[in-house]
Amino acid sequence: MKFSNPKTRNHLSIKKAYHVLEIGGGNYPHPRANVVVDKYVDSNYHRSGNIKVYPHQKFVLAEGESLPFEDQSFDYIICCHVLEHVDDPIAFLKEQTRVASRGYIETPSIIGEYLMPKESHKWLIQEIDGKIIMYDKETIGFVAWQDFGNVFLEYLPKQSVGYKIMQRTHNNLTNMVYEWSSEIEVLVNPESSYYRDFFTKPWDVATCNKLLHQNSFKSEAKSSMGAIINIVKTFFSNKEKSLRDPVI
Repeated sequence: MKFSNPKTRNHLSIKKAYHVLEIGGGNYPHPRANVVVDKYVDSNYHRSGNIKVYPHQKFVLAEGESLPFEDQSFDYIICCHVLEHVDDPIAFLKEQTRVASRGYIETPSIIGEYLMPKESHKWLIQEIDGKIIMYDKETIGFVAWQDFGNVFLEYLPKQSVGYKIMQRTHNNLTNMVYEWSSEIEVLVNPESSYYRDFFTKPWDVATCNKLLHQNSFKSEAKSSMGAIINIVKTFFSNKEKSLRDPVI
């Protein structure tokens, strides 16, 4: 079940001794992962660049729905921006709870998918009442008339410090961030209008209050200061320079 909504993928509950697996690290693997799994090595259809790993990471070519590891082989599993691509989300998530006792899932939120739609994304996803709710785009008639991906993924991150702060203080605005333990509560294409309405009807103030984080001024100010410090540290970090092509 869910036990937290981390601020970012860099704020996870991973202890130093944990053996960590990442599913679909792509061109931007999590530096904390010890093992990285990816399904495609010859196609970048599902990612924005060629697969990379850090020198300390082992790369394994495998499918997320059929992981080549024994039960509970890992202490923690990371899955960032992969779930929205898979054909069988139930099988995919069951494998994660089989090989690890806890983990982190990040996907585009409903807002993120409307602003930055991708042809390779099969699902619209949102956390509601502690559960991951997924609808096949075709099932609910998803139509994105414009793709603002370059604005929010390329232009603003490079041009706006204010946007960088917002990314770190309101990550759940465009992303679904979900840290789990023991099991993952997920509903796929639920027929209930209670869930479906969040995906198909305009959001009012009550919906925003329910689905988006609410902070006091003091908490927001503290988070913003922390975000500024993180931005400065990131600016001077050279970790990405150590990335290399995986050994397959």
